[in-house]
Amino acid sequence: MSKHFKITLFVRFIGYFLFFAGLIAFIFMMGPVVQIEASYRISKILKVKKTVPIITSFEQSAGQSAGTEATRSSGPVDFSNVSLNDNSIIPVSTEYSIVIEKINANVKIIPNVDPGNEKQYVQMLTQGVAEALGSTPPGVPGNLYLFSHSTDAPWNIIRYNAVFYLLKELEPGDKIIIFYENRRYDYVVFDKTITSPDDISFLTNRYDVPVVTLQTCDPPGTLLNRLIVRAKLINS
Repeated sequence: MSKHFKITLFVRFIGYFLFFAGLIAFIFMMGPVVQIEASYRISKILKVKKTVPIITSFEQSAGQSAGTEATRSSGPVDFSNVSLNDNSIIPVSTEYSIVIEKINANVKIIPNVDPGNEKQYVQMLTQGVAEALGSTPPGVPGNLYLFSHSTDAPWNIIRYNAVFYLLKELEPGDKIIIFYENRRYDYVVFDKTITSPDDISFLTNRYDVPVVTLQTCDPPGTLLNRLIVRAKLINS
């Protein structure tokens, strides 16, 4: 085997190695986002609508009017006796989670996460979306602030944003469902805004009605801007 052939073989090996290593890294980084985007587009083309089953015995948090207290349910919400189909969404937790039917988002909410403590929220975002420290509870007048972003590494910005990646598809009138302490809270979107990462007004805002504020990065996978979606509690 000639020296020239060995060098050519080595160069080809390095080239193939770098190509496949880059491909694996790309799949690792973008896999969750690609899967979510593809699933959403296919469902939209096929006009498939995902919904959370209604349980008649389940006490609705909104009561007779937005912000009205309702009696707490006595235990975990049981979906086992509900008629389900392929388009049903069963919340991952009725203790604390968020479901957005339009984009098939279904994830736990991690409470009391300091958005100024990167070490803390990076760890918590591996478990779900984060409730900003100081948020008001669901159903209570004020601001329930939920976020999903990371700044410790570029690949984590994408992966931890995956669950909120499709927030860009939400429009006024779309529904956001929060499950909290075995109660269901239905919110309706009234505003979608792109703002600077330095703008904390959406975090510090307080309202005289129950509002949920959702935050993610925009464009997805970057730290250039923040996409903010706000929704108000509605009657159930």
